[in-house]
Amino acid sequence: MSHGISNSSVGRKFLMALSGFFLMFFLAQHLAINSLSLFSKDLFNEVSHFMGTNPLIQFVLQPILIFGVVFHLLMGMYLDSQNKSARPIKYAVDNASENSNWLSRNMLITGVMILLFMLLHFYDFWIPEITTKFINGDWSGIHNGEFRYWEELHHKFHNLVRVIIYCIAFISLGLHLAHGFQSSFQSVGFNNKHSSTIKKLANLYAVIIPLGFIFIALFHYFTSL
Repeated sequence: MSHGISNSSVGRKFLMALSGFFLMFFLAQHLAINSLSLFSKDLFNEVSHFMGTNPLIQFVLQPILIFGVVFHLLMGMYLDSQNKSARPIKYAVDNASENSNWLSRNMLITGVMILLFMLLHFYDFWIPEITTKFINGDWSGIHNGEFRYWEELHHKFHNLVRVIIYCIAFISLGLHLAHGFQSSFQSVGFNNKHSSTIKKLANLYAVIIPLGFIFIALFHYFTSL
């Protein structure tokens, strides 16, 4: 019985890791596209229009992405609950800091903060995009005679409060990635001889990705003044 429970737990962690890899790939791709807005308005508009109108992306990859986000969050909450219920109370209260770092003990907290940010992000970008294309039936991407994507991105960062919220959210993302990156590799079976390299890659990824998004937000804010 315990062997079955153990296998089940390993399987859930493996699926959690796979969803994490998928979302980390998406973050890198999303950052790469948004970075185009720093250098070329036209190129950013063209790539955004392709991503926003390609049937494979819209009707296959986008639903998979949404499922991946929801699955990762729910599975994370479930595993966190299982870990706490299986942990002795004395260990959890008195010895947690001696046996694990702050990031590993608070992945759920940083995850929830990222979820709140995503709800804001959906409100800012995804819901207006869905409304424009699926409710209003406008797939042209044109507004006032030119593609609207760069202007919409630029306009969202006029507000300093929104920029600050985004920056805090990306810091939370970095904290989440710092542990999640390493944890994902461990869950799929990478052994200790790779741990040093994985830790370095995790720290690098956890810094570059959030800093990239923060820089984009600040760039659009200061260039809008």
